[in-house]
Amino acid sequence: MKNKQTPKKDPKDLRYGYTTGANAAAAAKAAVLSLATQSKVMQVDITLPIGKRVSFQMKDITFDTQSAQASIVKDAGDDPDATHLAEIIATVKWHDDLRIDGGIGVGRVTKTGLPVPVGEAAINPVPRKMITEAVKDVLGETKHHGAEIIISVPEGETIAEQTMNARLGIVGGISILGTRGTVVPFSTAAFKASIAQAVSVASTSSCDHIILSTGGRSEKYAMTLFPDLQQEAFVEMGDFVGFSLKQVKAKKCKRATLVGMMGKFSKVAQGIMMVHSKSAPVDFGFLKDIAKQAGADEVLLEKVEQANTATEAGNVMKDAELDEFFTLLAQRAAIAGYEHIGGGIEVEVVLMTMKNELLAQTVYKGPGKENARCEI
Repeated sequence: MKNKQTPKKDPKDLRYGYTTGANAAAAAKAAVLSLATQSKVMQVDITLPIGKRVSFQMKDITFDTQSAQASIVKDAGDDPDATHLAEIIATVKWHDDLRIDGGIGVGRVTKTGLPVPVGEAAINPVPRKMITEAVKDVLGETKHHGAEIIISVPEGETIAEQTMNARLGIVGGISILGTRGTVVPFSTAAFKASIAQAVSVASTSSCDHIILSTGGRSEKYAMTLFPDLQQEAFVEMGDFVGFSLKQVKAKKCKRATLVGMMGKFSKVAQGIMMVHSKSAPVDFGFLKDIAKQAGADEVLLEKVEQANTATEAGNVMKDAELDEFFTLLAQRAAIAGYEHIGGGIEVEVVLMTMKNELLAQTVYKGPGKENARCEI
C-alpha cells in the first residue's frame, strides 16, 4: 500500500508574502512614529512599489526620548524564502538629514557590479526608496527634518550562508531586497535577479569566461576543470539556461560554459531553455535518436527508450562504450544555446555524471568556425 502524500496546494491558493525591503520600511516608519509620539506604534500602513497599501504588525517596540526601535518578523508567505520569519529591526534617532544604513546582519558591498556602491550597506535602491518615503510620511507631521535609520537583522549573517551573497561580494549579512514589495510564491524573479547580479559582478571583475552550473555539485566539479578562473566567474544558473546565457551575452563576455548532467542538458539539446522537471519532461525518443546516430543497435535503442531516467539512458550508452552519444548530445546543447541567444558569444557544454566523471566537453563558436570537441 502506497503512503498517502500531502496534497500540493493549487498555485492560485498560495499565500503571498512581503520582501525584506517592505518589512524594513514598515519597521522604520513604526520606529519614527513611536519616537515622535513617545508611544508604542505597533501597526503601520505603507505603500508598496506596486501601489498597494498594506498594513504591517510589529513584534516589539522600545523607545526613549532620544531613540526608538521597532522589530518585525518577515512573512514570506508560501515562498521557500531564506529570510522567511527573520526578525528585521529598525533603530532610529533624530538627525538633520535622512540617513539610512545597515547594522548587524545586513551585509556590506565589497565588489563592483551591484546596484549599491562599494562600502555601503546592501540595502538596494527600491527598498531604500521605500524606507525614505515611509519615514517622510511621518517627518512631515513633526518638527524634525531628518532621522538616522539603521536596519539590522540579528540572524542575517547565518541566513546569508544560504544565499549567493559571499560570491557577490556582500559580506557580513543579507541584502535588503525587493522591487515589488511582495514575495510571489515560488517565483522565479528572485533567482533570476541573483543570476543577473552574479554575472554583473563577474563582468566587472574582468571575467570574460563565465561558468554557468545547474547546481552546487556541478559548480564544484566545474571549479576542478577550470582552476585558473577566479571565483566570480562561477555562477549557479539553476534551471534558467536561456536567461543566464542572455545575461552573459549582454555583458559582452567571450564564452559561457554550461556545466551539468544528462537530464537537464538533454532538454537544452532540444532547444528547451527552462529545464525544470515541471517545465519539460525528458524526451526518451530524442535520446534514442541521438543513440542511433552514435551507432547503437536495436537492443540498446530499446533500452534507451525504455529507461526511467536520463541518467539510466546514459548508463546504457556508457556501458556499451558508445561515448559518441555524449559528444553528440553536448554538441546539440551547445548549438541550441548559441542559437537561442542569436550568437555573439562562444557556448561550451560540459556534460558530467553524478559521480563527477566527464562525459563530454565541446565548444560551439558559430557556423563556419572551427568548433572544438572534448577540449579540456
